[in-house]
Amino acid sequence: MFSLGSWLPALPGLAWGWALLDALLQGLVGACAVSVLCSLLKVYLYIQCVNNPERQAEKEAIAAQRPLLEPLHVLVLTGVLALVGSRVAALVVLEFSLRAVSSVLSLGKGAHSSQLYLLCQYSLGCGVSCGLSFLLEGAPQRSWNLALAAGLAGLLALHARRLARHVCALYELHSRARYCGVCILLLAAGHGIPRLLRNALALTFAVADLAAVELINRDFLSTGEAVRFWTPLTICYTLLVIYMQEESRQSTGRGPVFRTVVVRMGGLFILLLTVGRWTDILHVFMSFFGELWCLLCSGVLLEAGRGQGRGQGH
Repeated sequence: MFSLGSWLPALPGLAWGWALLDALLQGLVGACAVSVLCSLLKVYLYIQCVNNPERQAEKEAIAAQRPLLEPLHVLVLTGVLALVGSRVAALVVLEFSLRAVSSVLSLGKGAHSSQLYLLCQYSLGCGVSCGLSFLLEGAPQRSWNLALAAGLAGLLALHARRLARHVCALYELHSRARYCGVCILLLAAGHGIPRLLRNALALTFAVADLAAVELINRDFLSTGEAVRFWTPLTICYTLLVIYMQEESRQSTGRGPVFRTVVVRMGGLFILLLTVGRWTDILHVFMSFFGELWCLLCSGVLLEAGRGQGRGQGH
């Protein structure tokens, strides 16, 4: 049983190079997962806009998204996820999981959740990265496994992107003429995309949460150290969730979305100033950039999801 780097002689810095390669592959898998999520949401929201004559402007905005933005989104997100340490990534995953549970319970079972799916992009990337880091830790063929996972994730993301392009270009024509099997399937079962995403995300974050807790706890030498870390973390996250729930009820528009990112990352920054390491502080700034990047790239979809929520409210 040999790993990818075991064929080469033990040279100074070689282990660091393979560790960087593994981090990049891990980040690529996470970025591809985010790409699949965005592509499927794009398909779903476009179909909803087609079926609503009052949302033609939103439909045109979704179809007019620049095709080069998606590969750039994956590239930048891969770099960010590769550089962010597992400790901060684990904290991001736990914070979003708590926020998601709170949102689902407060909004109700039938509430529309397209916006929640879009807001979880960076957290999903961190969750996939944490899960892979934990599941493959100490594996003798870690690099080969990550390369295989990255290849499969890349193929899945590519096909999801092609599906989104096909729907935006031809869905209206094909659904009326009953010409294309894919469009006919989406016409009949496209409303089930949110349920598919909900189940997939629930499974992903369940694994990611377990991995996140284990990745954080392995740094503690005693129970006392763990308590000194988890106690302020729990208080901080609880206050953040309460604040964001109130903010979402009282405010509308895109401003509150970006404001909550600043509040969340600011709270995490202050927390890690007291119980973290200096590298954690750097990783928080990277995470802040990653969150903003994901929201900026999906601005059109956020507006479409907000429009759908208003429509359902009426």
